[in-house]
Amino acid sequence: MLKAVERTPDPRTVRRMVNRRWLPLNALRAFEAVAQRMSFTAGAAALHVSQSAVSRHIIALEDLIGHKLFDRRGTRLVLTPAGEALFPEVARALDRMEQAMNAVCTTTPAARPVRLHIPPSLLHQIVLPMLGELRAEFPQLRIDITSAHNTGLPEGDIDMAIVFDRPHMDDRVTDLLWNERVAPVCSPVTARGAEGRSLEQFLAENPLLMVSLDNEPPGLLWNIYARRLGIHIDAQNDLSFDTALLAATYAMQAGGVVLSDIDMFAAELAEGRLVMPYEAVIEPGYGYYLKLLADDLGDPVIGALRSWLIARFGALGAARKAVRITQG
Repeated sequence: MLKAVERTPDPRTVRRMVNRRWLPLNALRAFEAVAQRMSFTAGAAALHVSQSAVSRHIIALEDLIGHKLFDRRGTRLVLTPAGEALFPEVARALDRMEQAMNAVCTTTPAARPVRLHIPPSLLHQIVLPMLGELRAEFPQLRIDITSAHNTGLPEGDIDMAIVFDRPHMDDRVTDLLWNERVAPVCSPVTARGAEGRSLEQFLAENPLLMVSLDNEPPGLLWNIYARRLGIHIDAQNDLSFDTALLAATYAMQAGGVVLSDIDMFAAELAEGRLVMPYEAVIEPGYGYYLKLLADDLGDPVIGALRSWLIARFGALGAARKAVRITQG
């Protein structure tokens, strides 16, 4: 038998693992500044150093990790795959160091604002009424709230985000806050047309208002609804809005039927501004999820806000369930 021979690795192909003892902080700052602006000149100006100094830092960093970080495409600077993988992590790490040092420098660490993203419909219908309670419980807490019209994680620097999505695994800590229950709703005038008609007939005779979902085909939620109930609808060519709030407002003011979260719009239904002509409620599998980085769980301010949101939404969920049991 042939005896296996151990081969010594070629030292040119073996790269030393980076240790925090020799982290090239200046080179990482230079890389982050250039990657953020896609310009060596603008990156150097932001750091108040020469362009040649920034170039030397980038070259040293590329030598250390064994990969190019930038490519030239004509006159345009682009990140390589290695640069795309490194940039968000470096930016996040520098942000966290900056925040931690600023927190130490202040006499009240809670003065650092928590950057929280909330989808507009949930913010308007559910979260805004909660904020008074939050302020009363945490008077020193500062929150910067942003609200973008999207269903996934927003772009930009945030600490926590509530997103509208289906359940899926990723690298973030994820807590379900609010599970959707939807049904067709409309104005009282439109609801009169439901008399003597089946749900399928009623939907065929009225404009179906849709809410756009990022990276999803038009009418997805209506099609999910139709499949669950075994009916046919055509939800491809009607009006589409970028928030559930806009779609519901249009339904109240101008007509049409919108597939709405009946718990989110419970006040409008109770007041008669919206009507649910048919008892045909489903759970389409979408909900509102709180997401944050695992590293941020150690931040006491973020941890306190996360616990408060989970508890407050949990109480709302229990109240919704109690109302359904009473009505049933």
